[in-house]
Amino acid sequence: MFDLTGKNALITGGSKGIGKAIAVGYAQQGANVVISSRKADVCEEVAADINSMGKGKAVAIPCNISHKEQLEALVEETHKQLGEIHVLCCNAAVNPHYGPLSEIPDSAFEKVLHCNITSNHWLCQMVLPEMRERKDGSIIIVSSVGAYRGSTTLGAYCISKSADLELVRCLAQENGPDNIRINGLAPGLIKTDFARALWEDPERRKQVESGYPLRRLGEPEDIAGTAVLLASKAGNYITGQTIVIDGGGLS
Repeated sequence: MFDLTGKNALITGGSKGIGKAIAVGYAQQGANVVISSRKADVCEEVAADINSMGKGKAVAIPCNISHKEQLEALVEETHKQLGEIHVLCCNAAVNPHYGPLSEIPDSAFEKVLHCNITSNHWLCQMVLPEMRERKDGSIIIVSSVGAYRGSTTLGAYCISKSADLELVRCLAQENGPDNIRINGLAPGLIKTDFARALWEDPERRKQVESGYPLRRLGEPEDIAGTAVLLASKAGNYITGQTIVIDGGGLS
């Protein structure tokens, strides 16, 4: 039920952290994967590591998600190198401001909303036509538990991630009749470079871990299994949902 042999998966932000773990998880289940992020050399290193496993094929296609023309080129190059796109995982995101909303510059606020919402919308628009024609496909948008909580330091990021929840619901309604499943993932505090400022703070880490029933922070690999579920036959009847993966912190 979890086999992805013959499927092609495009993952943004796939060169490290959660995106890399998802790409490895897909490849372990037999999928061919596109590793995409801004830095070509890092993408190539990850693709080489995946190819050395002898499972699914991995190709590196660098892309800055903030530029629509680069997203278009990413989709076009994926078609050239792998063929059809069966799974899209929108994982890349930015957070250039840590502090209250009252102090965030306009440029930073606009960047967060553009990269974390608009870019996901664009990429979905680009991939959905072939999925509709095929009457099959899975799109996964990586949100955050921040979408469910207010924050005094990550307000813009949380706003953008909350909007991603609604993007998932609306796209699921629109595309369900064509057998396209669109879902979200909402990780808790995961030990990635993106969240390093939080989990390297001993007091903050202790506070978070004490509120998680599992009493630990998440690892990138903890997210991969749910991403495989949503991409495979095992998740065929799940759509319009965002699954929280946070060690029980929201429970």
